[in-house]
Amino acid sequence: MGRVTERRRTLRIRDGAVSTRPDTLVAEEPLEIRLNGRPLAVTMRTPGDDFALAAGFLVSEGVVGEGSEVRSIVYCAGATEDGVNTYNVVDVRLAPGVPVPDITLERHVYTTSSCGLCGRASLDAVRTTTRHPVADAPPVRVTPELLAGLPDRLRAAQRVFETTGGLHAAALFSEEGELVDVREDVGRHNAVDKLVGRALTDDRLPLSRSVLLVSGRASFELAQKAVMAGIPVLAAVSAPSSLAVDLAAEAGLTLVGFLRGPSMNVYAGEHRIAVEAPAVRG
Repeated sequence: MGRVTERRRTLRIRDGAVSTRPDTLVAEEPLEIRLNGRPLAVTMRTPGDDFALAAGFLVSEGVVGEGSEVRSIVYCAGATEDGVNTYNVVDVRLAPGVPVPDITLERHVYTTSSCGLCGRASLDAVRTTTRHPVADAPPVRVTPELLAGLPDRLRAAQRVFETTGGLHAAALFSEEGELVDVREDVGRHNAVDKLVGRALTDDRLPLSRSVLLVSGRASFELAQKAVMAGIPVLAAVSAPSSLAVDLAAEAGLTLVGFLRGPSMNVYAGEHRIAVEAPAVRG
């Protein structure tokens, strides 16, 4: 198993003073995800929670939606020519009777730690494959005060970030603000997949009573992952993209951006934000 952090020699310059010292960096390694023995995707990730990452990716891709649909997830031994297990290849075996998607070059995708899935993502794909429509979820209402306190709680739970300063994080909270789970990764989309994959294996999907908080911006792909997992509220400390807002509005997802203390912008799904007065229109 790869390490979450690694040490590297650095040249430090501080106010004109020069020194050398080791620095702790977040690890980044490729992970190949295979489905029933066939390559499906390669992602750059921080080692750890690899099985949850693979499971969450399959939820996001609409391949599975329940824990019972996954028979097994294992590391592939002999992944190199000399037979050494690199712990960088996992194989997901579906349960008998679960349809196996057509793995073509169009679906065999490469993801990066910065942008996530490259290609194939579209509004139509999400609309037709999600099994847990957010708009059909039981009503969830959260207050601005509850949302305002979540970023500090997420930061306090980021153990590796405190050491490296180089990780994204994603956290699931209950509608009462209780921290349910938190995952870190060099890629924000991986952190979300790890959360969703853990929920899948624990038979907790759909996450229809949850709030998802991400440490960076809210991209289309993160909105897609929230919708696929049945999460009704997605909040980000930075800005959303225009396509993320479009998807949220169409799917019924509540999307909050620029969540910084008591200030925030609600871009879609305003009905889930419990405010005392109507929003001022500018």
